[in-house]
Amino acid sequence: MFVGVEHVAIASPDPPTLAQWYVDHLAFRTVAIDGPTHFVKAPNGAILEIIAAQGERNRQRMYDPGLRHMAIAVSDFDGALASLRGGGVNFLGEPYASPQGNRVVFFTDCEGNILHLIQRVNPLPE
Repeated sequence: MFVGVEHVAIASPDPPTLAQWYVDHLAFRTVAIDGPTHFVKAPNGAILEIIAAQGERNRQRMYDPGLRHMAIAVSDFDGALASLRGGGVNFLGEPYASPQGNRVVFFTDCEGNILHLIQRVNPLPE
């Protein structure tokens, strides 16, 4: 009956600009535009719905209640890191290896939403 997450929505004061950031920096592609709402799709099929925000944004910190971050899986960590650095992305720290050997680095999109790259040694169980 339940199949999984179909999409995740991000409220943005400027949906076209944020959608384009994901296209330009993370290889998403625009799959639909419905008025101010933009749908962008990652190479693995994950979809973001970027909707028009209402009101002011609070500063997002790593451990605030709610969604903490969105992890972006990569097959070439060094290449992805170099691409993001070349694109002027804001990093929140230096890359590191987790105790399991996964390579990770945290960064933000153009609106301050927290993301991180991850290259896993072993995929999570299905």
